[in-house]
Amino acid sequence: MFTIGEAAKLTGINIETIRYYEREGIVPRPVRTASGRRQFDNQEIATLRFVKRCRDLGFPIVDIRALLALSQGENSVCEQVKEISQTHLGSVRAKIKDLRRLEHALKDLIESCDNNLDECPALRRLFDD
Repeated sequence: MFTIGEAAKLTGINIETIRYYEREGIVPRPVRTASGRRQFDNQEIATLRFVKRCRDLGFPIVDIRALLALSQGENSVCEQVKEISQTHLGSVRAKIKDLRRLEHALKDLIESCDNNLDECPALRRLFDD
């Protein structure tokens, strides 16, 4: 059994984040000692690591809940996991597209600067409608 501090070290998840996951029902509440300290077993550590990997991939909490539920099913769930993952990939691709537009806009703004002018064109462009 592991304390919450040990669980945090083993999983790379902040203690407050573990508490948040617990409060929100993302992970089950661990057993507590007579003094009220949380005690995590190996399965709970594995679940926290699963959640961490999902978060590292950018999955939203709602998808993580669904993936956790699917992981506990007995039937083949690959198609459902694939569907959730494909939807998330679409969101990631849309964000990448938005970031590329942002990159080009910032590049254009930077290129508009000319150190020989009294008034900065980049600042002027930021004030323009």
